[in-house]
Amino acid sequence: MSEDPTPVSDSPFRSEPSARDEAPQFVLPLVVRIEKAEPPARTDALETAARAVLTILADERSAGEGEWAGAMRDWQDARIRKVVRRARGAEWRRAEALPGITVTGKSAEVRVFPPVPLDGWPKDLARLQVSGTDLDDPEPLVDADPAAPVLWLNPDLGMSAGKAMAQAGHAAQLAWWELSDEERAAWHDAGFPLAARTADPARWSELTGMGLPLVRDAGFTEIAPGSCTVVADHPALRREPHGAGRAASTRSE
Repeated sequence: MSEDPTPVSDSPFRSEPSARDEAPQFVLPLVVRIEKAEPPARTDALETAARAVLTILADERSAGEGEWAGAMRDWQDARIRKVVRRARGAEWRRAEALPGITVTGKSAEVRVFPPVPLDGWPKDLARLQVSGTDLDDPEPLVDADPAAPVLWLNPDLGMSAGKAMAQAGHAAQLAWWELSDEERAAWHDAGFPLAARTADPARWSELTGMGLPLVRDAGFTEIAPGSCTVVADHPALRREPHGAGRAASTRSE
């Protein structure tokens, strides 16, 4: 589960081999807490995962000479993979003991960790399950605030909650990369407000033509290569459908 943004010709989300495939491959681990008695709501888990990705991108340890900066650079130089695993009880407590950041939503807790080599996961994370993150929304969702960033999911794709969390994280990261320093600071200072919603089928094609950051999946898990999964509709990045300006960032996992 992962994503990345660059020109399509060298996108880390392309399924064809590229220069990024020749670089050492890293993955950004995310762990969602799913207790049997009180699992989080699906949409809150997606939104919390997206904010977790933004939080580690903005963390001072990820920049300059920070302790995570090297790993973050290596990860972003290759395909921008993200994998979501689930934990509960003692598993969650062991995960919390490892270096990382826990982000809390209304009902969800997601811990994000600095990138690790694809085949070099810490044992307390490697033993966690990837499957089984099928979550529901027990209450009807309110409409997303049009003045705030919205991560629009493709209505034609069925994704597990874990897969959708990774894709939401990809979309948030693509938006982050396209923002100016001032826009990033404002989003950070506001606490990274955002919503994740499934797009209306009639509006999906419009969203994909607005020049907004768009995640195309590399097809490693669950869905076909090249599938458009999420559009990041950040107000600062909105453009006219099929209008002039920068081409949309596209990345995939």
